[in-house]
Amino acid sequence: MATPPATRVMADEPDFLQFNNLACETAGGKVIFATDEWFAPAQNLLKREPAKFIASAFTEFGKWMDGWETRRKRIPGHDWCIIQLGIPGVIHGFDVDTSFFTGNHAPSVSIQAACGRPPALRRSEAERTGAAATREEFEAVAALRSEAWEELVPVSDLRPGFSDTCHNYFSVCCLRRVTHLRLNVYPDGGIARLRVYGVGQRDWSSVSNQERVDLIAMANGGVCLGYSDAHFGHPRNIIGLGRAANMGDGWETARRLDRPRILQVIRCGALQVPGSEWAVFRLGHPGVVSLVEIDTNYFKGDDSGEEYSITLSLVELVQMGTYFTATHSSLFQLKAHHRHFFSGDTLQPTEVVTHVRLIIAPDGGVSRMRLWGHPRPLLRPPGSKL
Repeated sequence: MATPPATRVMADEPDFLQFNNLACETAGGKVIFATDEWFAPAQNLLKREPAKFIASAFTEFGKWMDGWETRRKRIPGHDWCIIQLGIPGVIHGFDVDTSFFTGNHAPSVSIQAACGRPPALRRSEAERTGAAATREEFEAVAALRSEAWEELVPVSDLRPGFSDTCHNYFSVCCLRRVTHLRLNVYPDGGIARLRVYGVGQRDWSSVSNQERVDLIAMANGGVCLGYSDAHFGHPRNIIGLGRAANMGDGWETARRLDRPRILQVIRCGALQVPGSEWAVFRLGHPGVVSLVEIDTNYFKGDDSGEEYSITLSLVELVQMGTYFTATHSSLFQLKAHHRHFFSGDTLQPTEVVTHVRLIIAPDGGVSRMRLWGHPRPLLRPPGSKL
């Protein structure tokens, strides 16, 4: 039997929250099976928005809850569901969020994982509240033998959904690619959200060197490594799928407190506003960047600079290794609520790069960043190590 990956229960906010939520419904995550969804459907687990509570909300089946809640179990066994990740990848940690489930939260959980092709499970897209898995659904899911999947989180107690106890963090060390999860609740109860933090992993062997791809996309393995400020929105959002749904689906910083009381124009015509904010990303694959896309969609009064004015952003493409570090910087002018494309003369030519740093001056928001280019191997001198 394979040795299970190490799991650590964490009380404080862990570092893995920096990574992407691979199971979020906006990334394509979906529940493909659930034993019971009497009070609230399992698909709620994958919502991007934080859970909410409406005291007066009831359905014909009982209290409306923003999460997955099963009925009180009166038959042998326990409840569980199967989740198909929107982006397959390597998982570093979980947040089992029990927000607002205070007398009805699941007492304990375990999480198992597998990697494989999407199973041929037929699940109705209709409203699932008040439903339970049918005999046909149980027979179909039995073929997965999910009870034998690798255990990432052993049976662990959950805390109730009060504001100071609702986040149950589990750090895992599993370097294998995962496509599906089995979430077990013991024996029944409710969970508001399941967030699966990790790094996407694409099969690059099938990608031609001549094919231009977004090297930094979340779906291609791009990941945020650090940032200066994320007061209103995390910078990992800007490498998400598609265009932003709203301002909250981008990276937005707080207003800098060191800005002058009265803004003045300096000689070059720009406003005299000191400071800047930054975020660093690792590309999903080393490559040569030929086109940079910066999208400020929805940022009309909170774009990276003064409203409707020309602002400055700096992108640094960095190749990092033990044998040398080379940087290439390009200065771009941005407008509010606009897609910007930079190539040719506006983009300084680069060699193979692995990391990017986006600097916005002085503060504000960006909804998406794309680095279009061609994947290339990272060549190293003989004997060198990364």
